[in-house]
Amino acid sequence: MAPRNQSDTFDIGGELTVHRLGFGAMRLTGENIIGPPEDEAAARDVLRRLPDLGVDFVDTADSYGPGVSERLIGEVFGGSDEVVVATKAGLLRNRDGDWLPHGDPDYVRNQVLCSLDRLRTDTIDLYQLHRPDPETPFEDSVEAFAELKDEGLVEHVGLSNVSVDQLETALEIVDIATVQNEYNVGNRESEAVLERCEEEDIGFIPWFPLGAGDLGEKGAVLDEVADAHDASRRQVALAWLLRHSPATLPIPGTSSVEHLESNVAAAALQLSDDEMRRLDE
Repeated sequence: MAPRNQSDTFDIGGELTVHRLGFGAMRLTGENIIGPPEDEAAARDVLRRLPDLGVDFVDTADSYGPGVSERLIGEVFGGSDEVVVATKAGLLRNRDGDWLPHGDPDYVRNQVLCSLDRLRTDTIDLYQLHRPDPETPFEDSVEAFAELKDEGLVEHVGLSNVSVDQLETALEIVDIATVQNEYNVGNRESEAVLERCEEEDIGFIPWFPLGAGDLGEKGAVLDEVADAHDASRRQVALAWLLRHSPATLPIPGTSSVEHLESNVAAAALQLSDDEMRRLDE
């Protein structure tokens, strides 16, 4: 029997209580995150397994597919409250697989309607600006998200790929519930952002929580700790994220139920103070 999610909880925006180990739905698409997955039934099976495992936080974006990941989530969870769904707007896609920043307020207002339709909901739990757009004043993009919240289309607002200064700017415009930046045991460039999130009770969603397995010089230590726990390198990296800060909400993604169960098992891994110190160094 697969283990249930043993991570503790975090209150997104002070009110949406979720288990800290969530699920990232980017991989429920085709190659290069373009088009549908080869097996849509299998993708839906992964999503249906989440509540059984105690995973109640799902992160996606309009640009995953584009639209495909949101549509699948809507088909499985639309109209239910089994999971808190976070999605994003602010990136354009093309057949070449490019990710093009586009934070124009009119575009954001258009995209929220598309996301609401695909997710089959009246209100998006958490709506995140996917990336600041150099061609659009950052304040204008954030203001659009604030207006969507005021209009009741969005319950909470989040940011992604931002600096501390950008977070401070956004906080003057609207309450920020989460920040999603690249962060893992081998890449701590966003440590200052994480610390600011801790101070403000903002959830910190580390994307690329495993660095696609490329954890640099951390690899050897990860392997040693994994061997000691009869665990995988991936599970240790997730356990480290959960223990490193009470604000982290890791969202490992997969298109396989077996892989999903392995990720959830990481929440039960108890790393010692010495192991944390060696991984922190």
